[in-house]
Amino acid sequence: MNALRFDQFTKKIYINAPVSELYRYWATSKGITSWFLRKAIYKDIKNSVRQPNDLVQAGDTYTWEWHNWEGQEKGEVLQANGSDFLEISFTNSKVAVSLEDAGKVTLVVLKQHGIPLDEESKLNIHHGCSNGWTFWLANLKAYVEHGILLNETEFDLTNIPLAGYEFVNM
Repeated sequence: MNALRFDQFTKKIYINAPVSELYRYWATSKGITSWFLRKAIYKDIKNSVRQPNDLVQAGDTYTWEWHNWEGQEKGEVLQANGSDFLEISFTNSKVAVSLEDAGKVTLVVLKQHGIPLDEESKLNIHHGCSNGWTFWLANLKAYVEHGILLNETEFDLTNIPLAGYEFVNM
């Protein structure tokens, strides 16, 4: 077994859906806002906004907004092969998502890497994002396989200072 490290982590989940369907959930604004985000804007290298069903491409930039968090995450699509792999810059690191056909299911492998090793990054990126991705991958599975969302959209959690650390369905 590889040793656990603070500069990266990997999360995996099997989802009962084809690779092509899952890729669209990650690589289009319509897909990613169905299970993960409140709003996603992707712009191509000419700064034109991509349409909701357009696949992202390497060089695109993004602005993401979540439910129950007033901030934005801005970054770049570093790689996107149009079928089973994409990588983005994300919160001072990188997130790579690969989709592997495993017969009747797809193995989703998310790796966040290049995490800075200062104490704040260990807490907020390694610990925070690791916990966050665990939930969001389960949310994707619930949505794709059962048509339900587990994240909180009914109650406003933005005024609870530690909501992101205490609520499991943030």
